[in-house]
Amino acid sequence: MPVISDPSEYNESDLYVDLRAALELPLFLKCEGFNFAGSIKLKAAREMVNAAERDGTLRPGSILVESSSGNLGVALSVIAASRGYRFLCVTDSRCNLVTIRLMEALGTRVHVVREPDLHDGYLGARLAYVRALCASDERYVWLNQYSNEGNWRAHYRTTAPDIARRFPDLDVLFVGAGTTGTLMGCARWFWQWRRPVRIVAVDSVGSITFGGPPGVRMIPGLGTSVPPQLLDKSYIDDVVLVEEPDTLQVCRRLAARGFLFGGSTGTVVSGADQWLSAHGRRGLTAVAIAPDLGERYLDTVYRPGWPHGMPEADPVHHTAEVMAHLA
Repeated sequence: MPVISDPSEYNESDLYVDLRAALELPLFLKCEGFNFAGSIKLKAAREMVNAAERDGTLRPGSILVESSSGNLGVALSVIAASRGYRFLCVTDSRCNLVTIRLMEALGTRVHVVREPDLHDGYLGARLAYVRALCASDERYVWLNQYSNEGNWRAHYRTTAPDIARRFPDLDVLFVGAGTTGTLMGCARWFWQWRRPVRIVAVDSVGSITFGGPPGVRMIPGLGTSVPPQLLDKSYIDDVVLVEEPDTLQVCRRLAARGFLFGGSTGTVVSGADQWLSAHGRRGLTAVAIAPDLGERYLDTVYRPGWPHGMPEADPVHHTAEVMAHLA
């Protein structure tokens, strides 16, 4: 094992779970939760921060600010703590409470948006808050994961070639769609290198990413209420939409076999199961990406009876309070 001094230097990215034993599903699950941020988002966070430092956007005295449903916020918290930056994460009331506590333990200030925008939902409200904050003080640096090319380039450089090396005869790759950074980075790599791999995007019912009607979504991570700026649908071969009860069922089935994964993983595996059932399972080599593990979802996905009685997140940190803390 390596000896490191920077927490972003460690990421176990070559672990796969064969789901034939656990779910009788011919699918290999690429596990991306074994790093100090606990998710695949560490790759994108590192790529975006490094780029901002190189071009001088991020410098001593800067205050990082980002909108996140959880995992990118934790990843940026890890990097900000290790490099001496202050960081403000703007999330909403669907964010897992343990994720908020984790960011705060790393020194991050968390602002929780509780009222969705009338047209653009919680994400629209979060983005409006970030824009207002940046306009108020030039020290704020918004990496903007929703349009930052570093988001997809991280996976073009690492995730996709890692999968290709491990599975040279890969037939189909299932990737969850949130900001679509992971999805687009992998899809572009396989297209660029002329690999005959079918790219299947998996999204949540209620997300508008692929043109579906907006709806209530309780599980953070996948789906969006604002069209992703990074998405280029021409790279995508198929789309599968998953109902949240199906996500919960898959997560709990995996947990019953000793594999505790996050909600996004349950969605992707459920979507892969649907697609493989419709297109035939025999003779295909199929891989799905598991963005994180399940410990942060104990009060939500793994709580009996959830989403009824879902615990409240922290009280809102008002703008003046946030600015006073960061001054």
